[in-house]
Amino acid sequence: MRRFNNTLHHSKGFVLVGFSEWPKLEMVLFVVISIFYIMTLLGNSAIIILSRLDPRLHIPMYFFLANLSFLDLCYTTSTVPQMLVNIQSGQRKISYGGCIAQLFIFLGLGSTECVLLSVMAFDRYVAICQPLHYTVIMHSRLCQQLAAVAWVTGFSNSLVQTVLTFLLPRCGQYQVENFFCEVPAMLQLSCVDTWINEVEMYAAVVVIKVIPVGLILFSYINIVRAVVRIQSSEGRKKAFNTCGSHLLVVVMFYGSAISGYAYMAPKSNSAKLKGKLLALFYGLVTPMLNPLIYTLRNKDVKEAVKKLLGRE
Repeated sequence: MRRFNNTLHHSKGFVLVGFSEWPKLEMVLFVVISIFYIMTLLGNSAIIILSRLDPRLHIPMYFFLANLSFLDLCYTTSTVPQMLVNIQSGQRKISYGGCIAQLFIFLGLGSTECVLLSVMAFDRYVAICQPLHYTVIMHSRLCQQLAAVAWVTGFSNSLVQTVLTFLLPRCGQYQVENFFCEVPAMLQLSCVDTWINEVEMYAAVVVIKVIPVGLILFSYINIVRAVVRIQSSEGRKKAFNTCGSHLLVVVMFYGSAISGYAYMAPKSNSAKLKGKLLALFYGLVTPMLNPLIYTLRNKDVKEAVKKLLGRE
């Protein structure tokens, strides 16, 4: 009955505090975020279109890259438009159902990206360590299955955490200390002990973040060993360039996402601001930079861009 009353009480929604405590910063962020969001849409859309149109990009690496770009498009769109509307209107409200949907989608996409990045590392491992068997091992059916595993795992984790989070009673608490609905911010609204949820959340971090990081490290340790054995300096350079883009994306995404857990329950205004800026970084800046990183460091993508623009 208590949970039912809690749900009924909050049927009108929540208030997303966001950066309202820093009004001058908020107006600057509105302009910056708008520009970054447009760049994210254009960059990731370009990667998806190129991977479909150019036959040279019809290989597993770009199949997974297109999945990552589509994921990043949805990832930013699940939070940024709502945040821009809230800043401009000053209302800062989100409906109860909208908050559930936002948390489920954002968490599902973030979890999927964690697994997908480890799948992409495995693809690079096979390409460099087993080059003669690459096309046999990484056939189209396996690529589709690996991508499906990433999406199903990510949204399964999100479903469990979303249900457990919204079953908690909030007893009149409705101000979310972030610019979007996320699990740590929602747990702070609860008026009961949330240790079960926190244990489940940290267990999910191990499965969704720590295990994939371990697989990525394993892949790259073997990649480095294989590259060191390459005789020609040109071959080593090509191998490192192939993996460099992916490794940089991994460091940015995991670094900012894992750092965010240090600010899950901020007590000072400074800690709150740092936590929100970190959330903004892995929720917007990283998806915007991904296409730039892959385009600037990848010869195949550069040539595909030139071909699409009619320069070749």
